[in-house]
Amino acid sequence: MGKKITISPVTRIEGHAKITIHLDDDGKVEQSFFHVEQFRGFEKFSEGRMFYEMPEITPRICGICPVSHHLAAAKAADQVAGMTPTPTANKLRELMHMGQVIQSHGMHFFELAGPDLIFGFDADPKVRHVGGIVQTNPALAIKAIKLRAYGQEIIRRLGERRIHPIFAIPGGVTKPLMSADREWMLKGIDDQLATTLVGISFLKNWMQENQQVMDEFAVFPSAHMGLVQEDGALELYGGQLRIVDQDGELLEQFDPCNYLDYIGERVNKYTYLKSPYYKQLGYPAGIYRVGPLGRLNAASHISTPLAQSEMKIWKSLNGGKPVEGTLYFHYARLIDILYALERTRELLEDPDILNNAVVGERGAITGEGVGCIEAPRGTLFHHYWTDDLGVIQRVNLIVATAGNAWSMNHSVNMVAKRYVDGNQLTEGMLNRVEAAIRAHDPCLSCSTHAMGQMPMHIELYSPAGELLDTVHRD
Repeated sequence: MGKKITISPVTRIEGHAKITIHLDDDGKVEQSFFHVEQFRGFEKFSEGRMFYEMPEITPRICGICPVSHHLAAAKAADQVAGMTPTPTANKLRELMHMGQVIQSHGMHFFELAGPDLIFGFDADPKVRHVGGIVQTNPALAIKAIKLRAYGQEIIRRLGERRIHPIFAIPGGVTKPLMSADREWMLKGIDDQLATTLVGISFLKNWMQENQQVMDEFAVFPSAHMGLVQEDGALELYGGQLRIVDQDGELLEQFDPCNYLDYIGERVNKYTYLKSPYYKQLGYPAGIYRVGPLGRLNAASHISTPLAQSEMKIWKSLNGGKPVEGTLYFHYARLIDILYALERTRELLEDPDILNNAVVGERGAITGEGVGCIEAPRGTLFHHYWTDDLGVIQRVNLIVATAGNAWSMNHSVNMVAKRYVDGNQLTEGMLNRVEAAIRAHDPCLSCSTHAMGQMPMHIELYSPAGELLDTVHRD
């Protein structure tokens, strides 16, 4: 019988997962799987809570991208409350979202995925990490840290803290933007644009020098989905959802509130992460990709100049058709950062951003609300049903990472079959398989109850410091 190779945990991603590579009797890869072993319970234990608590409860789903859940929950709560946020409140929410995109993407490209590109997939693991970047290129490391810190500080100044902010409420936000905070944010944009352009320049050179890798590393056709503005431009906060096929032809464009008419979810036995798909094509023909690669393929253009300049290059990469290579997620991610920084400037230079009207008029409970946003990792849905008093009866969440569940598993399988030789196994071969996951930047580090065994050691002490009892589980 063949053997099984297990990579556990997958490194330099947010959260815990493993990969199993199944070999045939000749040592060749037969099939590989990406296993997400955590179980989200938020849909169930949110039942019975008041709808207005959800913007504070659901950010605990994730300590890496709590802003995305915070804002999606607030958008759903707006609808449940029958309230429309003021124009200023929407702009301030979007501003916080831009901070989230900047800090999340900046950390991933420079600190998680970057070591593979800077040192090479076969480099010694002892240096192939962010510490290695600090040692070999401290100037770049400092710029990368400042980029992430800038995004986090936008979040903090709006929401009082960098993680699990307190800001969006049904119908608006908790407070207006202060002039001093606006000036601080504006002052930092040019430096962070410069850092992002350094990253883009480095990546373009790397792609040119490694074109064969780009062309063979988990390249496959699929549909793509993302939010767009009315004219088809990239959108991260509002707008409509657009799905295009593998040739870039429009399959559907619809109001996110109607997502259940278009999107189904498939349960696969090897993972707790469901696989969404476009219902009209069924599963797996209706599989789509989300995140930076998916939304750039779905959008026709970008409304800001620097990002649009890169978008023109993006659209030329595959003759005008959607870009299919998994490693191109990295380029798309950097274009996202450019757009977020430029959009931050646009929002801050809007005189209305300092308006004190940040909460809409009170409405009546409608009993249902859908919030949709482009989280850094892809399209995120929050859907709440309540009773007449606003008590949550049912919750449906489709997290951003789930949108790429099938894509990640397929990428792992393709890369393993291309690079892994069970008879002459090397660490670099397995690192390439992990890199297929890193390119998607999955966020699995959610506040969930893990299924299966989880090491735990609990000690109970008396007020006097006496050890009373211990519980240990391997």
